[in-house]
Amino acid sequence: MNVLTKSMLALTTIVVFATSAHAQLPDPGMEIVPGSTALVVTDPQNDFLSPDGVTWGVVGKNVEENGTVENIDDLFATAKAVDMPVFISPHYYYPHDHRWEFEGALEALMHAIGMFDRKDALSLEGFEGSGADWLEQYKKYINDGETVVTSPHKVYGPETNDLVLQLRKAGINKIVLAGMSANLCTESHMRELIEQGFEVLVVTDATAAAQPPGWDGYAAAVTNFRMIANHIAPTEDVVASIRTAYK
Repeated sequence: MNVLTKSMLALTTIVVFATSAHAQLPDPGMEIVPGSTALVVTDPQNDFLSPDGVTWGVVGKNVEENGTVENIDDLFATAKAVDMPVFISPHYYYPHDHRWEFEGALEALMHAIGMFDRKDALSLEGFEGSGADWLEQYKKYINDGETVVTSPHKVYGPETNDLVLQLRKAGINKIVLAGMSANLCTESHMRELIEQGFEVLVVTDATAAAQPPGWDGYAAAVTNFRMIANHIAPTEDVVASIRTAYK
């Protein structure tokens, strides 16, 4: 190989690398396939989605802007109408969880404000209407005897609960992901499900996040959704795709 050939190959390598580095972000997409696709909703609970919830002061504006409550409802209704499997990954704290020796920033806050608190893992005493309870309008979907409610995740992701096991046992390998909150539990679920080999479609307006002064959890999450998930889409498009897939 002469010097001119080596120089041309080097130049080609540089050009290809530069083109790849600046290429438009790909969108692999995700086909909704009956029998292997499920709706997974994280934390559809009062403390996130009700004006009476303990986080409403920082998430409420984004919930209302996105129409999050209504969009999650549309996903539930559509999934139930076509018999798509539905899984809930909830967030609960029991008294023993408050004895943890250390927490991250928002873990510490959640413990301090009593978020998702339940009196006992084996009792529903005080659960009805509490911050840990489902948003009232979702109960007809979640409490129908068909929805799978997993054990609670304890920080943000499903590494600490049985969601992945339940999905695998049900023959699911594709996920339509929605719920609260975008940059915490929803994003953490997306990341772990991707790591576990699932395809994940995130419904961008069926979630929301805290937006305290100087910080925007929702914008951060949407950026990561787009860069990591197989596809992102608004509720309207996802609902249409589900209906088409199940015709």
